[in-house]
Amino acid sequence: MLPDLENKVHPQEIRKELQQYQLKLNEGIAQIKKCSAFASWTKENVYKKECCFFEKDVREDVCKCGYLKSEHVDEAIKPADFTGESWDRHRHVREVPTDAFGDISFGGLGQNTSKYVRVSTDTSPELLYQLLTEQWNLSPPNLLISVTGGARNFHLKAHLKNMFHRGLIKVAQTTGAWIISGGMHIGVMKHVGQAVRDHALSSAMQGQIVAIGVATWGIVHNREALVHSEGCFPAHYFMDNESQGQLSCLDKNHTHFLLVDDGTQGNYGVEIELRSRLEKCISGKHLGNKESHVNIPLVCVVLDGGPGTLNTIYNAMLNGTPCVILEGSGRIADVIAQVAGLPLTRVTVALIHQLRKKFFGQEPKNFAHLEIIEWTKKIQDIIRMSHLLTIFRIGEDNQGDVDVAILQALFKASRSSESLGIECWKRQLELAIAWNRVDIAETEIFTEESQWKSSDLHWAMFSALVDNKPPFVSLLLENGVSLREFLQDEATLCKLYKSLPSCIFLRKLAQRVQRCYSKRKAFRIKPQAHSGQGEMISMTHVSDEVRHLLGSYAQALYPPSKMTYSFNTSMETSVSLSQSPTSSQAPLREDVAAQRDPGGDLFLWAVVQNNKELAEIAWEQCRDCMSAALAASKILKTMAEEGSDADEAADMQELANHYEKHAIGVFSECHNSNEERAQKLLVRASPFWGRTTCLRLALEADDKSFVAQSGVQALLTQIWCGELSVVNPVWRVLICMVFFPLIFTGFLVFRRDEVIQRDATKNEEIKTVETVTGSIPRTNSNGPDPSRVRCPKRLDSWSRLVYLYSSPQVTFYWNIVSYFAFLFLFAVVLMIDFQATPSAWEVLLYIWLLSLVCEEVRQLFYDPDDYGFRKKAKMYFNDLWNILDVLSILLFVIGLAFRLTTKLFYAGKTLLCIDFVVFCLRLMAIFTISKTLGPKIIIVRRMMMDMFFFMFLLSIWVVAYGVAKQGILIHNDNRLDWILRGAIYEPYLIIFGNFPTNIDYAAFDINSCSMNGTDPQKPKCPVLNENQAPAFPEWLTIIMLCIYLLFANILLLNLLIAIFKIWKFQRYELIKEYHSRPAAPPPFIIFSHLYLFIRNMLMCRPPIISKEFKSELPQMEEEELLTWEALMKDRYLLSTQQEQSQSMERRILDTAQKVTTITDRLEREDETSSAAMVKRLARLEEQVVQSAKALQWIMDSLKCQGFAAKETQPPTLTTTDESPDIYTTEKEDGLHVNARQLYYPNSKITRFPVPDENVPWKVRFSLYNPAYYASEDSEDHVDGSDSEALYNYRNPVGRTGIRGRGALNHLGPNLNAEYVLTRWRDSERSVLEYLVVWDESQGTLTLPGGPVQSADHMPVTLIRTMGKKLYEEVNAKVSEGTKVFEGYVDDCRNTDNAWVETTVLNIHLDRMSQVMEDINSMVASSHGALQWWEVSGKTRLNSNQRESLRKVAERHNRKF
Repeated sequence: MLPDLENKVHPQEIRKELQQYQLKLNEGIAQIKKCSAFASWTKENVYKKECCFFEKDVREDVCKCGYLKSEHVDEAIKPADFTGESWDRHRHVREVPTDAFGDISFGGLGQNTSKYVRVSTDTSPELLYQLLTEQWNLSPPNLLISVTGGARNFHLKAHLKNMFHRGLIKVAQTTGAWIISGGMHIGVMKHVGQAVRDHALSSAMQGQIVAIGVATWGIVHNREALVHSEGCFPAHYFMDNESQGQLSCLDKNHTHFLLVDDGTQGNYGVEIELRSRLEKCISGKHLGNKESHVNIPLVCVVLDGGPGTLNTIYNAMLNGTPCVILEGSGRIADVIAQVAGLPLTRVTVALIHQLRKKFFGQEPKNFAHLEIIEWTKKIQDIIRMSHLLTIFRIGEDNQGDVDVAILQALFKASRSSESLGIECWKRQLELAIAWNRVDIAETEIFTEESQWKSSDLHWAMFSALVDNKPPFVSLLLENGVSLREFLQDEATLCKLYKSLPSCIFLRKLAQRVQRCYSKRKAFRIKPQAHSGQGEMISMTHVSDEVRHLLGSYAQALYPPSKMTYSFNTSMETSVSLSQSPTSSQAPLREDVAAQRDPGGDLFLWAVVQNNKELAEIAWEQCRDCMSAALAASKILKTMAEEGSDADEAADMQELANHYEKHAIGVFSECHNSNEERAQKLLVRASPFWGRTTCLRLALEADDKSFVAQSGVQALLTQIWCGELSVVNPVWRVLICMVFFPLIFTGFLVFRRDEVIQRDATKNEEIKTVETVTGSIPRTNSNGPDPSRVRCPKRLDSWSRLVYLYSSPQVTFYWNIVSYFAFLFLFAVVLMIDFQATPSAWEVLLYIWLLSLVCEEVRQLFYDPDDYGFRKKAKMYFNDLWNILDVLSILLFVIGLAFRLTTKLFYAGKTLLCIDFVVFCLRLMAIFTISKTLGPKIIIVRRMMMDMFFFMFLLSIWVVAYGVAKQGILIHNDNRLDWILRGAIYEPYLIIFGNFPTNIDYAAFDINSCSMNGTDPQKPKCPVLNENQAPAFPEWLTIIMLCIYLLFANILLLNLLIAIFKIWKFQRYELIKEYHSRPAAPPPFIIFSHLYLFIRNMLMCRPPIISKEFKSELPQMEEEELLTWEALMKDRYLLSTQQEQSQSMERRILDTAQKVTTITDRLEREDETSSAAMVKRLARLEEQVVQSAKALQWIMDSLKCQGFAAKETQPPTLTTTDESPDIYTTEKEDGLHVNARQLYYPNSKITRFPVPDENVPWKVRFSLYNPAYYASEDSEDHVDGSDSEALYNYRNPVGRTGIRGRGALNHLGPNLNAEYVLTRWRDSERSVLEYLVVWDESQGTLTLPGGPVQSADHMPVTLIRTMGKKLYEEVNAKVSEGTKVFEGYVDDCRNTDNAWVETTVLNIHLDRMSQVMEDINSMVASSHGALQWWEVSGKTRLNSNQRESLRKVAERHNRKF
């Protein structure tokens, strides 16, 4: 009894489970090591804060820090009678190593896991950036988005919510941005998390969006679960929104958390300062890499918000951070959005107070008037910085989505920044490329007004190519980038190959460079490497590898070059290419550069990395597009064969087929337009692709569909006929082969005759048109001028005879006759005249065979395409017909050797008889050229190749049926030969109709078999019953026979499958063979072989190269042909685009997009219609109020002039608000702005907020109470007492928000002088220049100047900058200067009692004066401290100095 195997343990399953367990174990160990390393780094570098002194608050068990007494360390709790110092945050909070870090698991749906760490408020932002990028392995961002706004009681409208979610995620996903928010599950932070969640649910690539929550540790609900001295991996965090009270839960959709700790609990806003410093630190990092000149941009997105949000917006814009405010999100966002479009004179305290009540409602009720004043001042300053403020309004169609508004805000800020100057557009373009937002670049950078030089965009082109951003490559090509200029340096092309991504070509290139290095080392050749290790990569290596992929028939694409790049071969996992420090940057030689196609170079670079998008763009720029497409097909197919990755190989095969279709499309357009030119394109040697032809590339790439095109086949037919016309019937050619005088009678048509006849017909048509119209018709510009084309001469008799017998078609027919004669002679010898001594006929047969051997040797060594002997021999033996030739010759030689001996005479004849069969099979190759027999021969050939696989399947059925039949019929037959006969041979014969008689009772004959198997000439009888009749079941054997025949014949039918294209493809080889074959047939061909031997070997003459398969065109004709091909390519691409646009799929997509757009527009109008109506009513009410005021003013004026009203005056329209008028009609000019900045420079003093309407002294401002400040004090001193001296000096413009002299030297006016030293750059006075000084303290350029006692003398501080001698020379010319400006200057140091007054002088210097020579010498030796700059509007000076420079430009009649 067999054992039960159900529970049996199999060794293979055990081994598999052990391997999986080992893999999981290794992953677990690696994760533990990683967590341990992170924990060690965190405990060494990251700190938290804790209270070290317990002092009870209102509650006995709660400290003033907010924590319970039990949560303090023992040393912090003092005795009850302790009467020491009181609790102070700065002294009684200390830093200790953090105890909360690791991974946080939120659980629930999705099982979100994030990273977190508890940090101190004093943590260095550099350390936090290191934590984010190195410890948490985040890629540096291309954009930093800081989202701020309302925290509690915040609700978004549905449409605005969807737009915010979609726009925020789109901008983060496309640009690779980091999103920073408060990280809590409330307010705007919750919406940020929901946007990240929606992306994770809808996107297959999760983890792309980085959302960093910077939250206050002391307000995190359930934070105890995050605390562990060794870190939590993970910490299980429970979100309990119902019991959180005044605390808040973390948002589970944020990916990283920085929990900021100041040692207190329950205090909101602790993280603001550290978050601001972190954002400033990140925005100071270089974008992408260290070579970038652009820092990571920072943008602030505001939704809703209160007073804290207003402070955040104000401080961010003071630091140069652009802000995007979403109108309709509520509260402070809507207040700013309402006044953003108004003139500053209309933004008053009353208006802000009214808007506060409108958008804030009853929250809070105790808004103080002083706070409204501060709000007004900040909002006015925010509006003044309009280049940093962007309002996103849903109703405006020109803004698009939120992502577009964010990116446009950054561009607007960079354009308005004076410090960027002419580099502004370059930095914007670098940002757009880093963000991969071609739509922003089109609308914001490449506008209709912009004009670009190709050289200015080369860096952008290189960046777009290396970063694989095809849309930007197309955009740059459309906007002026010339590929010829871009790739004129070999260094650029080398750098592109250096920057290739990981691909098959790069790995093969690495192997080639390594082999070159090994060969140099083996032969002790000193490599070209200088400082680094490893071989140098050059374009020669690339050329060799490409030639390997194309085939040895192609020449090198790039000449030997001195440009080399170090190739680090020591790295196993990655390939590193670094430029040699001594590499030459010389451009390509002019003759070589003229032969290169920059579009083809770029196309090749894209193809070898299997990049379809970039390759498609580059192919459209190729000059020789058809050769490029076929070369790409060949390269990709070769790499697919040599690659090991099946998926990558499939992609390459697909791309190869794609470019084969491109080649077919272009050639079809060419052939339909002009057949003659299209045929020239097939056989012209392309100088851009190794001097090979399109036809050869298609054949090497095995592009059967291309070769099967009617145009290609027409060319092959033309070559096949030679100089004979293709219209000649075969029977005429055969008759003229025998009766050649008929060719002189016009019986055969030659191609020359056709050309003459066509020209004659055309001339007749032209003459007819001239006769009818009386004018000479204009010829087609694309065609040749008939008057300039020479008429070809008629062929003479000798030429006709030569062309007839040199035609490949005639040569082929003579070889058929010769081969039949050879077979006839061979058959006669074998059957009639095979004597012991060879007869004359047999000797003739041997001579005939010798001529065939010579022809095979000639074919083996004939190499017109310069393949090389190895490649040529490989190609020769890859042909089945050549193998048959070699086999037939070898059999003949062996048979001849046996035949000449007495003992093996009969064996020799047998071998020769078998050889005759092989020679007859070879006859099939001759008829390959036939359109009728060719495909059928291909069928037979394919059947021979596939027969072995079918025979294996057939043998299964043969053996299965044979064994079953033998076992049923015969019992215990021990004769092996009869067993094989019955089990295999008889079933095989049944397939062909030889049915057995022993399976049917009616056909059974007992005399035809042996009862016991004793007769060796008869088979053993089947099992018989007692009546001597067969005992086997007849029904079973017949059913088995029927089933067997059914399946066996189905297999045979499958052998008949063939493809007609294969015949068209292989027809080329036969045509080429007979085109190069000598005209004389065997055995006379031996004389031709003797002539070739003498000519080539003894006389050493070069072989005659035919131009039928490869032709070199003149330069002019080459250029004309390529231009025409480019036109045909454009037609093909246009037709392809039209087909795609009219396809059903494209129409469905367009319709769906239109429906979506209409739906969005309708939803937007539904939500904005009510708001728009309210706005229109408000404007109407405003206009009514203004009209009433105007009428009142008119009536008052009339009363003053004595025109009293006779009737009762109508009542005026009044408002119920007791506040002052909302709008001010008079414009306030001359208000200082810099002098009212809230934060006084280089101090901790804050000015009293002074709105624009309260600046003039004549305006009463009862709440005005500015602080006192003088910088000479030991520390910032705030004094509210009055000083009599201050009232003697009052700022002439108005209030500034601070008293005293501030940072100025004395009260009252502080004189300052600035000098605009100008010169003409050249004698033609084409450019006006001015002298600037580099201010190291501010890091900016400024005009030379400083504080003075009198405007008649230069500031003494300039001596240090100019030197004493130059200072005295320029000081002597002060009196000659022209006064440009004199008066009050809006300086940030001004106060109510001290201000700056500046005098600006223009001193124009003669180019040839001694002062100019001294200045130029000082500029040259100042190392940048002094510089000459052109007077233009792109200067980098501050606003006051720019205005002075503008006046100087007007004085010298220069455009500013």
